[in-house]
Amino acid sequence: MDTYRALLAVVISFVILVGYQYFSVGFDSKKTVKDPAPQTSVSSVTPPALNQTVQPPPQQEALKQSLPPSVSPDRPIREINVETDLYSAVITENGGAIKSFILKDYKASLAQNSPGVQLVKTTELEGFPLTFSWGGAAATNTFYSTGTDKVQFTGAETTSTLTMKGQTESGLELERTYRFDRNTYLLDLVVRVKNHSTNSLQGSALLHQTNLPFEETKNGSMTSLFTGPAIFMDGQRQEFASKEITGEPKTMQGKVDWAAYDSTYFMCGILPNNEGGTSVTMQQKDKLVTMQVGSTLDVLQPGQEKVYTYRVYWGPKKLSLLQKTGYNLDKAVNFGWFDVMAKPTLWLLNFFHTYFKNYGIAIILVTVAFKLAFWPIAQKGLKSMKNMQKLQPKMVKIKERYKDDPATMNKEVMNLYKTYKVNPLGGCLPMVLQIPVFFALYKVLLMCIELRHAPFMLWINDLSAPDRLMIGLDIPYLGGIPVLTLLMGASMFLQQKMTPTTADPTQAKIMMFLPIMFTFMFLNFASGLVLYWFINNLLAILQQYLINRQANKPLAA
Repeated sequence: MDTYRALLAVVISFVILVGYQYFSVGFDSKKTVKDPAPQTSVSSVTPPALNQTVQPPPQQEALKQSLPPSVSPDRPIREINVETDLYSAVITENGGAIKSFILKDYKASLAQNSPGVQLVKTTELEGFPLTFSWGGAAATNTFYSTGTDKVQFTGAETTSTLTMKGQTESGLELERTYRFDRNTYLLDLVVRVKNHSTNSLQGSALLHQTNLPFEETKNGSMTSLFTGPAIFMDGQRQEFASKEITGEPKTMQGKVDWAAYDSTYFMCGILPNNEGGTSVTMQQKDKLVTMQVGSTLDVLQPGQEKVYTYRVYWGPKKLSLLQKTGYNLDKAVNFGWFDVMAKPTLWLLNFFHTYFKNYGIAIILVTVAFKLAFWPIAQKGLKSMKNMQKLQPKMVKIKERYKDDPATMNKEVMNLYKTYKVNPLGGCLPMVLQIPVFFALYKVLLMCIELRHAPFMLWINDLSAPDRLMIGLDIPYLGGIPVLTLLMGASMFLQQKMTPTTADPTQAKIMMFLPIMFTFMFLNFASGLVLYWFINNLLAILQQYLINRQANKPLAA
């Protein structure tokens, strides 16, 4: 097998993989999830009624009309403000739901006066998240009364609680207690259900969550690799694409560590802490995703009560923070096949950032570190390719001489390789070894929240966004000039010119189109990834230059 064929196969595979990432937005991002096998499901779980999944809560006036006189609010519905060091939240007495949740440390945009990222994008009609029902949809929008409109932290205390009480038409008394910690995104929710009726009641506890995308994907950009429901159940993370949950609801049953509405950078997760198994029912209509986290079936006798506890994580998907928080939340950061290499790469990126306070510089240093680690391997590969180029005239003569005898021709070619101690695959194997490392770094640069809105220098003020230099003129499709991307394409072209090849002139010209192809593919990639590729090309050019200087002497047998 000729070297150029092996090299061409590697390059084509590489283009297909990256092209698939470009058009489908993310490796493994739309993983098909099969129904769980019977042996992993929990038979004691009773899934919620399917018709409850997408029923949107009514507006406030409809709520007042639907409640019995004993629980109907006789005053304006109060909103309770919560201020911690990390977020601002608003909780409404209408269902005890969270109406607003704004992250203070993560801005919605690069604008100087930009507010924090809002995790609650739904309206009252669509439904606010974290409503609760037991034994039927009637309890979902129960009016919860509380005597305060503000959660306060006293003195040096880091925690504070909010208690809300409500009653359903069926005779259930519901008490919700939120516990907030000013230093963490993790909060507790305890719901006490008591039967005040004269009849026994049967039902499952359901904690409801409704979500719309946190951030709109910009035209052409790759803001989000995956947005939708994800769960960590029975020791495995599973994502659910829109097509899987549009139309009929999908119910999963098992040991659920967390169920979340997930995106590239943020998540709204529910961590059930109830005995027995858990069911998670999901459904999507347009962009609106509804989820229900259900418990086992319970029976409450008159006067009997049951307590359900949950933890809730609404915040950034920062790997170090999720690992510190626990509950397997770090599995929300999904690097796919390259997880083993990606996590050390992210650690190294943050290590360099600790000292240089600039993620652009950190990317450059990580690129240099990887290049130095693979330098000896690449050196052997490039030398092998250069030697193959020197043997090309001899190989042409052999092919002409034995063109009618393929068996003899292949034997003579192999003897030629043996005589001059040349490995025909020597130039390709080093490239194959480096591709997994590239993909690992690729996933890190594409997914880590550290690069979100992280500036580098000059016009590059967001390493997670495409590279654009605005010149006061709106360029169609691009907006501005992709300077760094064009430099990357030029460096790739120069590298291609310097790299030895054994291909015939026509094939060599075809290979020269690769830099143009890659330039177009990288136009809407994150500038952090383009920066990596550009620096890697410059280092490859340097290495090729050194090889070419040493390769002027003739090949010895």
